[in-house]
Amino acid sequence: MKTVITYGTFDLFHVGHVRLLKRARALGTRLCVGISTDEFNARKCKKAVHSFAERAEIVSSSQFVDHVFAEEGWEQKRGDIIRYSASVFVMGDDWLGEFDFLSDICQVVYLPRTEKISTTGIRENILEGR
Repeated sequence: MKTVITYGTFDLFHVGHVRLLKRARALGTRLCVGISTDEFNARKCKKAVHSFAERAEIVSSSQFVDHVFAEEGWEQKRGDIIRYSASVFVMGDDWLGEFDFLSDICQVVYLPRTEKISTTGIRENILEGR
């Protein structure tokens, strides 16, 4: 079994999220997803529309996701990789180079984001009434 691990807030779940999860899952046989808790988001000065529990339920319903767990801080990633025996760590390419320090324990892959689709863009369109 080849386990892939990724992280995110996954708020306002959209096709960009689906495509990222699908491509991440294709890199292995099992996909574990860390969902940022509401408390962690607050420390990042981020406020999600949906609660952690709701976001975790939405993401866990994806056919590409095998396991969802709470991401409570930046520092837990190394421990999670070991805990879940992940051999591949995946993030969007907007994080390029930020997690290369994990390459001593697994392969680090940065996947391209889906063009013209973002949670921020969706939130702005909603606020502008589009």
